[in-house]
Amino acid sequence: MTTPSLLTEARSLLTACRARGIRLATAEGCTGGLIIATLTAIAGSSDVVDCGFVTYSNAAKHEVLGVPMELITRAGAVSDEVVRAMAEGALDRSHANVAVSVTGLAGPAGGNAEKPVGLVCFGLARRGQAVTGGHQVFLGDRAAIRTAAVAYVFAMIRERT
Repeated sequence: MTTPSLLTEARSLLTACRARGIRLATAEGCTGGLIIATLTAIAGSSDVVDCGFVTYSNAAKHEVLGVPMELITRAGAVSDEVVRAMAEGALDRSHANVAVSVTGLAGPAGGNAEKPVGLVCFGLARRGQAVTGGHQVFLGDRAAIRTAAVAYVFAMIRERT
């Protein structure tokens, strides 16, 4: 769900991206398109936003973004390796110069001791640079985890571009 505070953050991020000449693409798993929906809720966002890929299933990550199935099988869909490959795939398949990716466990089920509910992995790819990534564990229900992931992505774009 797009909250008023996320919309405020989106407006500010779009302004910063315009000033830096950034064109964005997204590759989303657990956020299910919430990042791209929040950005495109702002009129005039088309000068920054190129496209968004919602690749919720492993098959979509592979078929749409080119993430190797062997990598998904070995590392798991919720992993730093897969989220980096998602960001690379989104960058390669877009006209963007920055791509962000998200995959995680928003719950309420599906977690375990190694990968708990609330674990979200993030990737950021820039043309001509190494892909960066990382992960966070967010607390709360499904909506809170997804909202926190979107806010984290917005901050990540600001800090790393």
